[in-house]
Amino acid sequence: MTVLLCLLIGLVAGVLGGLLGIGGGTVVVPALVFFFGLTQHKAQGTILAAFLAPVALLAFLRYYHSGNVDLRLAVWIAAGIFLGGWFGAGISLALPELVLKRVFGVFLIIVAAKLIFGR
Repeated sequence: MTVLLCLLIGLVAGVLGGLLGIGGGTVVVPALVFFFGLTQHKAQGTILAAFLAPVALLAFLRYYHSGNVDLRLAVWIAAGIFLGGWFGAGISLALPELVLKRVFGVFLIIVAAKLIFGR
């Protein structure tokens, strides 16, 4: 059952990632916390481990072949993510669990409000 639930969560995240460019933070982290009882720290670490594999490769290729990828920007963003991930993980691990959950929740609310009510 655990394997099937993981596959389902991954499938939903993959479809939403390919469709909307989201997945890890907005789908998998909450799913790991709610369905598997992981701590926020462990859920975030687990999704980062899953991303080490080329999980977005097929979605990227579809966008690339349709002419919808700016590789120059992607490389610079990847460099920022590479460095920022190191610092962000350090900050996250220094925060208490409850604070991290609340920061994560507020972030999702702000993003949702901006998407719903923004231009």
